[in-house]
Amino acid sequence: MSRSPSPSSAVRSVAITLLPVMAAVLAGFLVVGAALPVLPLHVSRDLGFGSVVVGIVAGAQFAASLLSRVCSGSYSDTKGGKRAVVTGLVTAAVAGLLYLLSSAFEGTPTLSITILLVGRAALGGAESFIVTGGVSWGLALVDPAHAGKVIAWVGTAMFAALACGGPLGVLLFASHGFVTIGTFSTMLPLLVLLLLVRVNGPLPQLRPAKSDFGYVIGAVWLPGVAAALSSIGYGAILAFSSLLYAVKHWQPIWLGFTAFGVALIGARVVCGHLPDKFGGARIALWFVLVQSAGLIVMGLARDGATASVGAALAGLGYSLVFPGLGVEAVRGTSPEHRGLAMGLYTAFLDVAMAIGSPLLGWIADRDGLSAVFIVSGGVTLCTAAIAARLVGSERTTR
Repeated sequence: MSRSPSPSSAVRSVAITLLPVMAAVLAGFLVVGAALPVLPLHVSRDLGFGSVVVGIVAGAQFAASLLSRVCSGSYSDTKGGKRAVVTGLVTAAVAGLLYLLSSAFEGTPTLSITILLVGRAALGGAESFIVTGGVSWGLALVDPAHAGKVIAWVGTAMFAALACGGPLGVLLFASHGFVTIGTFSTMLPLLVLLLLVRVNGPLPQLRPAKSDFGYVIGAVWLPGVAAALSSIGYGAILAFSSLLYAVKHWQPIWLGFTAFGVALIGARVVCGHLPDKFGGARIALWFVLVQSAGLIVMGLARDGATASVGAALAGLGYSLVFPGLGVEAVRGTSPEHRGLAMGLYTAFLDVAMAIGSPLLGWIADRDGLSAVFIVSGGVTLCTAAIAARLVGSERTTR
């Protein structure tokens, strides 16, 4: 009699299958992460522009990423997730070449910054194709019962790359300036492309004749709104945790974000199977309560150790909120629309970051940095109501 594989062996099998996908996402987001901490220095110190231009250059990537979400999702569905990832990596290499071209014209700042803006926009499109295509590719490679693992582990590769890319970018920039960032951003995607040549990429399924966008947005919007609300807390950690530590004289100032990231990655590695086992909405409901509590602890903290515990709790909570709700978004669509579903679902995070961060900045100016985390905890808690509704809809459809 044949024996069914144990849960641990099934997890290992999924992990091995997803390794090429995670490697591609890791490479793409190392390129993103390497530039983030040094762009303000390059634009202000090397090119001589002020804070407004710094903000425009930094925001060009995120604006392009948001605008390309639907396109990347549809492309993944029609051409396949692997081809979308390949397209994203090629575009990332082009962005690196534009970085190098921009560096060649540093003596003409206006021309240099114009080229750099085009490169940042190209990288935003590349990021969208890599992450949307990566999730679509992963979902096509494994059994649908493992959708939560795919979303969680592809996201883990993204967070790990962003965490490692920052220090790496600072080291490269300190050695020979922005030209090293351009060289790294060009070469790394090309090297990964060589490794992906022989990797299996399942052919896309046939698309139905029904209206794609309206059908998919109807299934995705409620999990997407819930994910956007929970991502306000992520935005607070990303944009304001180091400022909170600096104002409070807590050292090191990066400890809050690091605690958040380590807890998030660890939880996804250990618990990434939970949305598949117990249901995405149910896991999101449990974990968003932890995230909200962690943010409020940060806001009320009187010392760095307590704030770091709160940041770790927030990371632990957020770790499975986004993939858990992502499972609900995928579950509500047919397999041939998964790429578009994930593109639209991820766009809600972009919108949350674009709108939420300036609003949190206004709160910080008015009520102080601690208030940012208390308010974020309250906004994040609203996700629980939507998750509870999704859990209820699961019960009624059974």
